[in-house]
Amino acid sequence: MKKLTTLFALLAGFAGFAQTETVCHTPATEKFAMFASNKSFNKKHPLPDVYVHVSAAGGKMIKIKTDGADANAYVIEAKTKTDNWIFVFQEWWGLNDHIKREAENLYNDLGNVNVLALDMYDGKVGTTREEAGKYMQEFKQDRGNAIVKGALAYVGKNAKVGTIGWCFGGGQSMQASLTAGGQAVACVIYYGMPEESVDRLKNLNCDVLDIWPTQDQWINKDVTEKFQKNMAAAGKKLTVKSYDADHAFANPSNPKHSKEFTADAYKNTLDFFKARLK
Repeated sequence: MKKLTTLFALLAGFAGFAQTETVCHTPATEKFAMFASNKSFNKKHPLPDVYVHVSAAGGKMIKIKTDGADANAYVIEAKTKTDNWIFVFQEWWGLNDHIKREAENLYNDLGNVNVLALDMYDGKVGTTREEAGKYMQEFKQDRGNAIVKGALAYVGKNAKVGTIGWCFGGGQSMQASLTAGGQAVACVIYYGMPEESVDRLKNLNCDVLDIWPTQDQWINKDVTEKFQKNMAAAGKKLTVKSYDADHAFANPSNPKHSKEFTADAYKNTLDFFKARLK
C-alpha cells in the first residue's frame, strides 16, 4: 500500500509539472488570442474607420499557392525589379483598407521595394470587436506559417524579406521572420506578442525593432523585459523604442492615437528597414 501511495504521489506530481510546463510554453499566438476574451482589451480597439483604399501605386489583390487552400494577399510591385520585399501583417481586424494604406505608405517611403500584405484570416475582415476577437481566436499558427511559406515561394529564394505588423500582426511579423529563415533581414513589431522560446529565437536570422507603448496593459513591461532577456540569451540584436502611449497608438482610428509618437515610430521603422534592405 505504501508503494502504491508513493506511486500515486509521483504521478500526481508529474501531472502537475506537465501542466505547469504547458502553461509556461503556451505559443505566443495563442497567448495573444487569449486577450480577445478580455473586455478591457477589446475596448482598447475602437471600431476602424470605414473607407475604401484606392491604390495610386498599382496595388492589387492576388492569390498565393500554399500547402492547403490558396491565400489572399495585397501586392505592390517595385517599379524597378528588386529582390527587396516587405511582408505586412494585419491588426486583429484582418486585411482591411487601413492595412492596405499602411502597405502603400511603406512602398512610397522606402523607395525601390516590393510590398506584400498577407491575409491571415483567409478573406474574413472584422467590422466589430466581437468579429475581430472571434477571428483572432480561430486563427491557427500552422495556417499562418503555411501562408508565409507560400509567400516566400511567391517572392522567390533570392528575396530579402523584412516583416512588419501591428497588434496581432506584430506577433505574426516575428513568426514570419522565424519562418523565413535565412531570407529574413529585418523584423518590426508594433505592440505584438514576441516569441518566448530562446531555442526558437536562436534560429532568427535578423535584427528586431520593437515599438513598445509603455501604457500597454498586455504587451507590458514584464513581457518586454522578458523579450529583451530572451533575445540576449539567444545572441540576437533587439532595439526597443518605447513611447508614453497606449496599445494601438499608431492607428488613426484610435481616440488615443498619437500623431507625434506615430510619426517618430514610423521614422524609426523606415530607418531600420533602409539600413537592412540594401
